[in-house]
Amino acid sequence: AAAAGASSGSGALSPFDRRLKRKQKNWAALQAEPAKCDYLREEVGGRAGAARGPTFPLALDVGSGRGYIAQHLTKETVEKLVQVDIAENALKNAVESEIPTISVVADEEFLPFKEDTFDLVVSSLSLHWVNDLPRAFREIHQVLKPDGVFIGAMFGGDTLYELRCSLQLAELEREGGFSPHVSPFTAVSDLGHLLSRAGFNTLTVDTDEIQVNYPGLFEVMEDLQGKYILCMGESNCTWNRKPLLHRETMLAAAAIYREMYGNSDGSVPATFQIYYVIGWKFHESQARPAQRGSATVSFADLAKIDGFLSRGKK
Repeated sequence: AAAAGASSGSGALSPFDRRLKRKQKNWAALQAEPAKCDYLREEVGGRAGAARGPTFPLALDVGSGRGYIAQHLTKETVEKLVQVDIAENALKNAVESEIPTISVVADEEFLPFKEDTFDLVVSSLSLHWVNDLPRAFREIHQVLKPDGVFIGAMFGGDTLYELRCSLQLAELEREGGFSPHVSPFTAVSDLGHLLSRAGFNTLTVDTDEIQVNYPGLFEVMEDLQGKYILCMGESNCTWNRKPLLHRETMLAAAAIYREMYGNSDGSVPATFQIYYVIGWKFHESQARPAQRGSATVSFADLAKIDGFLSRGKK
């Protein structure tokens, strides 16, 4: 809780009110039937937790929420799991897992663990609310053991682009300007650089999109505010957020949304872009690229590989 306040100052380097975010997530965790609100987190958590490999004796879930990754892990994958979240209510209402689990209330930017502690660190749809993402990556790298791996999922820069564009155009038309109503997201071109600067190597960054269709903009907003955003603790918590939208602006945005992005059946899409990242902490046993110029085979020889294989069979 103390750490949450440490990054709560407004400004260009601290766009999010972390105290407010903690309140939102705590409130969301106490709502009835949270499973109805968690369809997106369930889906992404399942994908992030689907990786299989060696057994990890000790793993850390950063921004675990109600355990969206933990429920997809098995004892064959992880022997013991530590779940960390800024909201204590989310941890208290976590989904049951077959893995022995410990819950810790802490800020993602200030992990209270010793260096070289975990074999695996996972995170799903949490780090987009962090004020200092480079610091968060450094903290994750620090608590990993050598040859440990970080597997994460984050919202991408094109998330909800249909909604953002429609609201901005409507506000410009009706009010002469616009303010953000959707949180800013990280660009994919920045992720690899940030992870590399934090010390990770053998990096993999992949993108995916999940599209959900709605009857119209008002249903999108209702689902985002009443289900996805509020129930999942995803309400906008930027310091420069606008407190309300005028009805005339909303009606104009709804018309723009349907005209620009509407489906043939009358519904409208809401797109969620997901970045999946994998990064390893260095260890001497890891494979490293050969020195430049040390190759003994030319890429031109690849065209002859079928001939080589045929002679080998004979």
